[in-house]
Amino acid sequence: MKRLFFALWPSDKVRKQIDAFNCVMPTARFKKIKADNLHVTLVFLGNVDVETELLLRQLVSDIKVESFVLHFDQLAFWSKPRILCLLTQHYDEQLLMLFNALKGKVEQCSIKTEDRPYKPHITVARKAGELSDAEAFVIHWPVQSFCLVESCSTVGGVHYQVIQSWDFN
Repeated sequence: MKRLFFALWPSDKVRKQIDAFNCVMPTARFKKIKADNLHVTLVFLGNVDVETELLLRQLVSDIKVESFVLHFDQLAFWSKPRILCLLTQHYDEQLLMLFNALKGKVEQCSIKTEDRPYKPHITVARKAGELSDAEAFVIHWPVQSFCLVESCSTVGGVHYQVIQSWDFN
């Protein structure tokens, strides 16, 4: 069994922008996310067996959406998971089309998904106790693909590994 999720995976350029923002925040009150783990979760799957993973990879290959750009411009503190995250207030309809298509394919495989409304975000820190002071910023993220990611537990903590990526048309 693998612990999987569908995500938007940043280019190196976008990853550097997010990490640069992350580096200016004080570190005393939370644990920053490693730069190579930064992403936007689309649909969390949980533990998935090999057969279901293969079926999902086939099913999502026919999803068609156009490229779009996300603009992250707000830092938020979510108290229940105790995270700091970057939010985008306005986003292209293509993102919701992608999310809904993925959610539908996942549910075809009898995997239960979350019922709460989708909020695109980038988690930048965990174990936070409050909102951090941050300078004004905007991160422009051109989105041209989505991917299937495995969450791998290691001695140094969790590491996210892209298994497969699908480009938009």
